[in-house]
Amino acid sequence: MSNIHQEIEQFQFRNLHPHISLGTASDRYAGWIGQVYSARRYGNRTSRRPKTVRGKKFEEEVLPVESVAEYFEHFPVLELDFTFYGPLLNKAGKATSTYRTLAAYTPHLKKQDRLILKVPQFVFAKKLRRGGGFVENDQYLHPETFVRQFYEPARGMLDGWLKGFIFEQEYQRKQDRPFATQMAEDLDAFFEAVPKDNRYHVELRTEAFLKAPVFRVLEKHGVGQVLSHWTWLPSLAHQFGLSGRKFFNAGGEAVMRLMTPRGMRYEEAYAKAHPFNALVDGMLAPGMIDDTLQLMQEALARETGINVIINNRTGGNAPLIARRIANQFLGMLPG
Repeated sequence: MSNIHQEIEQFQFRNLHPHISLGTASDRYAGWIGQVYSARRYGNRTSRRPKTVRGKKFEEEVLPVESVAEYFEHFPVLELDFTFYGPLLNKAGKATSTYRTLAAYTPHLKKQDRLILKVPQFVFAKKLRRGGGFVENDQYLHPETFVRQFYEPARGMLDGWLKGFIFEQEYQRKQDRPFATQMAEDLDAFFEAVPKDNRYHVELRTEAFLKAPVFRVLEKHGVGQVLSHWTWLPSLAHQFGLSGRKFFNAGGEAVMRLMTPRGMRYEEAYAKAHPFNALVDGMLAPGMIDDTLQLMQEALARETGINVIINNRTGGNAPLIARRIANQFLGMLPG
């Protein structure tokens, strides 16, 4: 067995290819002990926290933040998604709990480690969940809020490690959403007003917005289209086809996120995947793997770096999914 195959069997993906970065959506899962994390280091250092998903109670077992050092022995990139739920600074400019959690990672990062951050939802969501319902977001696409409460403190803390910012927008129902032309105008105004940065990527979870006017705006500003395998979106290959098979990011990077099985809601995917320590029979879609591999090859043909971010909820266990993708990718290489 070659060295690279041995590394993949041991869940080590840093040497897979110079332009391919496999990573996960979040870290610190105790279910990964024996794969990414060693029992010797962390077997007796986990903590438990309750989590309620649509009325059903779960218990999550997590590792200490310092375990990120071992994570990066295996993966070259990590998406941190807890930043989606709150700003780094409050309106008064004071550090939030989100800021402090993010800062706790920095002592354990090495020079070559790379992070992708999710932009807080209050920047990019038209509506926010409050009290069991949804309310209009008065900070939606507000440039100053993004810059002051997130972008500037994130750069100040992490700039050497930052590889990308993901702007994720929630699914919008037909009766609530604007036309694609209006969405394009809104995005154009926002990206015209914020600092230029070639690390921006947008994930639109409403298929009706995946239209030419929106793609022209992304291309104009060099903002990447996140290709997302998610509940109500079409296949990864179809999403890429809708954009004219173009990669828009000015930094020469693409982001693909494998989030949930298509047609399966978050709460069902979470319940099936928990506690995230094994693949779940019938959950991992073969078509998703095939599309992922084809898009990886397409990116390489265009000399575009591609970041494949894998969530446990897409099949039960992100490291095992990464290993399957890596092995199949190697099998496609000549020689």
